[in-house]
Amino acid sequence: MMKTISGTYYNGELKLDKPLKTKNPVRVKLVFEEDLPEKDVLKISDFSFLEMQEMLKDCKSSLSEELVNERRLDL
Repeated sequence: MMKTISGTYYNGELKLDKPLKTKNPVRVKLVFEEDLPEKDVLKISDFSFLEMQEMLKDCKSSLSEELVNERRLDL
């Protein structure tokens, strides 16, 4: 059985958000999620409805169809 528990690793210590009770030793895998620098974090102000409308004015199909076609080309 797999279980996901979040926590924080800092200065060589791992602190779990909730305690985990086990009867036997349990193998674990750690995935470190690095914080993004502030400049790489998207904000709502980064998006413009009017800008997107302008970009899509020549599009002959729906945006979702265009995305699917684009992804198929990448395969």
